[in-house]
Amino acid sequence: MTDTMQIAETATVAGSSGWGRELKKIRGNKMLMIGGIIVLILTVLIIVGPGVTGYDYSKMNFRERFQSPSPSHLMGTDNYGRDTFARIIHGARVSALVGVLSVGIGVLGGMLIGAIAGFVGGFMDNLLMRITDALLAFPPLLLAVGLVAAIGPSLVTVSVIIGVIYIPRFARVLRGAVLNEKSKEYVEAARAIGQDPWRILVMHIGPATLSPIIVMATIVFALAVIIEASLSFLGLGVPPPTPSWGGMLSESRAFMNKSIWMAIFPGLIISVAILGLNLLGDGLRDYLDPKEY
Repeated sequence: MTDTMQIAETATVAGSSGWGRELKKIRGNKMLMIGGIIVLILTVLIIVGPGVTGYDYSKMNFRERFQSPSPSHLMGTDNYGRDTFARIIHGARVSALVGVLSVGIGVLGGMLIGAIAGFVGGFMDNLLMRITDALLAFPPLLLAVGLVAAIGPSLVTVSVIIGVIYIPRFARVLRGAVLNEKSKEYVEAARAIGQDPWRILVMHIGPATLSPIIVMATIVFALAVIIEASLSFLGLGVPPPTPSWGGMLSESRAFMNKSIWMAIFPGLIISVAILGLNLLGDGLRDYLDPKEY
């Protein structure tokens, strides 16, 4: 009985010390901490922001046009008297939705292609990677502009196009990770005992390749936000009256002399969001890098 209690206590202490090491490692990663805090604040604003502002993002009030920041309108108003803060919060929801859908499509497509190419190898690997290389030759923003112009702008269209554009990049990352894991001893041991190859891929290699995918997903999320804002700025993104950060910047160009706040706050929130996501991605890369363990 005493031995059992000692073993349990030892396991508890070991688990606590393990969590303590991980928390210490996270606290010591400044990029991860700063990026995580920025993303957390933006997430909270997306969830509770509309209730905090007290304004409908689409409600017009021509008597309050071009107002400067004040207690009643924290970020001022636009050319229609709409509250800029409320519109930025709703624009954050649009950007977040585009980012989530784009990353989801990119991850699913990239994991499928990359896993097959890396695990099967041979002709299939060469074929898939040559197609991937051809798609990677096109700049993402230029390709997005061309496809959206041809198909027509909408939130779903923009999200799907951005996701498809980044499938080759996810595929490349996962293929490299699969090739790296495929040559390790635990995979050879699984093969030696006669496990099914696809079971080895899904149950053994798959979980070991999640770290680079998580880091890549964070980076692509930031890129999706930039591309969506760029498309909206060009009039090819989410159509009005739905507010988007890029669309708000585009509208502000005609009123720079009357209300510079219309341009400052959307531009500032885009910069802060991209900074936070990039810091989070870099921090996750350092935290999840096996060399750091």
